[in-house]
Amino acid sequence: MSDQDGTPENRLRKELPEETPATAPEAVPTGENDEKDEKPGLTGRQRLVQGLWPPRVTRAQLIVAVLLFGLGFGLAVQVASNSDGDSALRGARQEDLVRILDELDDRTQRLEDEKAGLEKQRDELENSSDQAEEARKQTLEKERQLGILAGTVAAQGPGITMTIDDTKGTVEADMLLDAIQELRAAGAEAIQVNGVRVVAGTYLTDSGNSVSVDGNKINAPYRFKVIGKPQDLEPALNIPGGVVQTLEKEQATVTVERSTKIVVDALRAAKQPDYARSSSR
Repeated sequence: MSDQDGTPENRLRKELPEETPATAPEAVPTGENDEKDEKPGLTGRQRLVQGLWPPRVTRAQLIVAVLLFGLGFGLAVQVASNSDGDSALRGARQEDLVRILDELDDRTQRLEDEKAGLEKQRDELENSSDQAEEARKQTLEKERQLGILAGTVAAQGPGITMTIDDTKGTVEADMLLDAIQELRAAGAEAIQVNGVRVVAGTYLTDSGNSVSVDGNKINAPYRFKVIGKPQDLEPALNIPGGVVQTLEKEQATVTVERSTKIVVDALRAAKQPDYARSSSR
């Protein structure tokens, strides 16, 4: 027995420690959803969907979303309103658009001419040897110009005559007022409607089947005598959706004639202002 124990093999077995049974690794606690996330057989897309749905929205994210929605809604409303305002131009023909652009160019040119005239008057006053006489001449010329605008003096010059025949009685005061405003915007310098001079303070009201201008009742046909550049006045009335088309929709007949000489001789009495006084000293 001692001999067997003393063999090298037995001695080696005594020196080596006995093997201990392998223990299974301890399970690490995980979240409740780990079991769902680790389901076998799920593709990457399916795991992505599970991670995104149902969404987890915080209060701050909800507030930001509401603000972005409000901003987007406001921009959409603004774009829609601008689109409505430009619808008339979008439906216009190319020649009508060219005519509108020419009219804008003419208005710009008139302003440039007026600026040049004022600068010329200033230079004449500064350089004239007899400044008092030059000032008197310019004052008389300015008085004449203001008299035309105020309707206190007669005027003549190139322009147009517009006649509105309203057999159905459908033309109202606001339509005639739109015509006056369109003519003024096109550069009209003097306007007369059925013997009534149109001035800055002119107002129009409906009076039964007719219209009153500054309290003066006028009946159809309505005849406008306008002094200004005919090449600007007539196109302004005939733009798409403008005065002529609006009146024709009301079954009124509109005729516009150009002339090299229009006489506006209806006068208005000069009115002394009750409160306004000159501020020049």
